[in-house]
Amino acid sequence: MSADPFARPCDYYLFTCHSDANRGRPSELHEHPQNKRQSPGQMDHPLREEIFTDRKSLLLQYLRDTLDSNGSSSSSAEQKAKMFYQSCLDTRSIETAGAEPFLTLIQNLGGWAVSGQWNQSDFNSTLGLLMRNYGTFPFFNLLVGKDPNETTRGIQNYIQIDQPELLIPIEWNSQMEKSQVKTQTLRPFLALCQRYLALLGAAPSSSLYHVGNFISLSSELAVAAAPLQYRVAKRQLYQRLTIRSLQSQAPMIDWLSCLQTAFDPVPLTEDDAVLVHNLQYIIQMSRTIGKWLNKTDHSKSGPFQTFMLLNLLHSMMPALDSRFTETMEQLEPRWKSCVLETERGFDSVLTHLLNERTAHAQATEVIENVFSSVKSALRGLQWANQQTRKTVLEKVQSLTPRLWTSQNSDGAEIDLFVSEITVGTNFFWNYAQLLSLWQKRRIKLLAEQSEAADILSVRPVLRGNELFFPLGMFVPPLFHPTYPRAYSYGVIGFLIAKDILHLLLPDIHAQSKNVHVVADCVWTHYLSVTNRSIAGNTSLSTAQQQEVWVQYSALQVALQAYHQSLKDNSSDTSLSGFSHTRLFLTAFSQIICDSDPHQDFMPLEPSFLVKVLCANSPLCDHLHCPGDKHHFKTC
Repeated sequence: MSADPFARPCDYYLFTCHSDANRGRPSELHEHPQNKRQSPGQMDHPLREEIFTDRKSLLLQYLRDTLDSNGSSSSSAEQKAKMFYQSCLDTRSIETAGAEPFLTLIQNLGGWAVSGQWNQSDFNSTLGLLMRNYGTFPFFNLLVGKDPNETTRGIQNYIQIDQPELLIPIEWNSQMEKSQVKTQTLRPFLALCQRYLALLGAAPSSSLYHVGNFISLSSELAVAAAPLQYRVAKRQLYQRLTIRSLQSQAPMIDWLSCLQTAFDPVPLTEDDAVLVHNLQYIIQMSRTIGKWLNKTDHSKSGPFQTFMLLNLLHSMMPALDSRFTETMEQLEPRWKSCVLETERGFDSVLTHLLNERTAHAQATEVIENVFSSVKSALRGLQWANQQTRKTVLEKVQSLTPRLWTSQNSDGAEIDLFVSEITVGTNFFWNYAQLLSLWQKRRIKLLAEQSEAADILSVRPVLRGNELFFPLGMFVPPLFHPTYPRAYSYGVIGFLIAKDILHLLLPDIHAQSKNVHVVADCVWTHYLSVTNRSIAGNTSLSTAQQQEVWVQYSALQVALQAYHQSLKDNSSDTSLSGFSHTRLFLTAFSQIICDSDPHQDFMPLEPSFLVKVLCANSPLCDHLHCPGDKHHFKTC
């Protein structure tokens, strides 16, 4: 009721997601809070927890409730996922364990020179084990995915080799087009590394020597690393090579052996193709390893073992006690971090649980009705020219909207997938096994040439001629089969319509004059009712005009879709005696604080769109106030 636009029709549209201090009638306001927007990342949302939380947080909360549930399950995979989550929450046991589990893990990997106990194992052998069993990629990163340059529709996944996430702080020099390390940032990093070694029992007399080698090696590797934007501009991504060709250009890594170890039991030969995302870095990395191996003052590959084990420490950091993690930025509550870690290894389990709990028929109905309304709305637009109209409408017409479910959601198959791991109460060893599951998921994608649904996705994804809507969009309080359809369409229907318009029409401002007309109409009304002269306000930017059009059109589309559903099913229910349309608009007014990458371009509070929509419209009650300067006209 607090967000009912009809309860206080003269000021409801001044509701803001950013501050509650200035709510009131237009005549009482000197400056609307919307004009005080801060830059992205600096916004304060005191009302968001009370009114609405962004979709990703709602999905994580729903998964949390699922993992917290005590219901008995015949699925061993589900039991393991819940046990892993609970062990993650048990911070007391994590604190008690301290560094001992990691020290044991080091010994299992042959030790290291830091402790004086090291069996001088070959670094290629250790590298393969780290990639396979612990999801750790010190010298280069391994991914699995498609080649976007391929035009065939069939699914073809490749091993993709990328530069690693180097732990050392580096900066990109755009003039020299080179990464560099600055002394002022190295000093605190050096102290941090020494502290980690001290926590692991290293003698102070030797720790500086080993940390110095680690930083020196990292600095040399960093020279050829480059940010993604630069590599995209230089077309350094998705360079196709055979493993044999890669071996000849970067010979210090035993590529076939390492990849066979990491992706066992997938059969790999030297003639298989891989995709490289920064070949210059891979070549430089090999040269650097060769140079360090030839140094006379190092005993074989000691610095490499230390380099790899410090990278492993970074991988295992979430499972260590607070002495290690207190330097990490903790922005999220523990439960949220634990849900994300559980998803990292048990994504197939959570996808299966979400799939079982989603009302597929009701979700599909909303998707199809909204998409049909979008197509109808686009046909009624005034396009820049007939060719543009033809191109856009043919593209939209060719699409098939569908609920995005996993191809492999069979419970027995999922049980088999996680059967090799044993989950107990010790979070460190649970986490170590989770990292192996993480790599096992990649092996599965490569072996079966499959494509898994992203359980954490909350917006539609376009793949070929299919428009997929993730299961994560259809969770309470956004959606539930027991909700009145008016609520469902006012909330999830609007979000779906907005997402579709953003995804399919990123350049609609240049394609249709409706964008300019509608945005200016809404903005003029807004200036009028907020007692501002148009001359005192600059016109909307192109991005702002487009966002106003998208949200206003999405509201119209969702309402049209709801009316269509009423024709097909007239037995819809209401709440508190609200009419169907009023309940729809009231539901919409509760989700205006949705976190959206385009939201910063919205120059007014979205709830104001209800007032514009209802002006001179038989669809809903008039929202007329004595202070309005003139009678509204429909935009």
